[in-house]
Amino acid sequence: MAANSSSTGSKSSSSAGGKQSGPSAEQVVATFQRMRQEQRTMASKAAELEIEINEHSLVIETLKEVDPSRKCFRLVGGVLVERTVKEVLPALENNKEQISKIIESINTQMQAKGRELTEYRERYNIRLVGEGEADAQGQSASSSRDSEGGGSKSGAGVLVS
Repeated sequence: MAANSSSTGSKSSSSAGGKQSGPSAEQVVATFQRMRQEQRTMASKAAELEIEINEHSLVIETLKEVDPSRKCFRLVGGVLVERTVKEVLPALENNKEQISKIIESINTQMQAKGRELTEYRERYNIRLVGEGEADAQGQSASSSRDSEGGGSKSGAGVLVS
């Protein structure tokens, strides 16, 4: 089936004047879905790191109330090592700061990816199925009845689920 679609695509692209016609609807959707998945992955990582910060804060608050010479155990690279509270506390605080910086960086990247997604949606007139609940339910029926609703057939817009 891939051979059929590639041979059909090469015939239509040669008759349309090469690559000047732009990407196909499938390519647009695939790129959009990839970009959305990248943004979701970043959000997931940021949430995971937020949980780590909360755990670090909890441990730091607990260790501040403890005698600095008291021994404690820390997991370093999968190995449990014995240290004192006064050795572990600064390392935990440093780790928490580093994680905060990483979260800020990820949030900045997510905002940039969001702007890129918005520009991409506007450039290719991409509509999401979840946008406008009434439109999403009657999309197939209304597009066959309305002359303006056939946007995805004429290439004017792409509907993404």
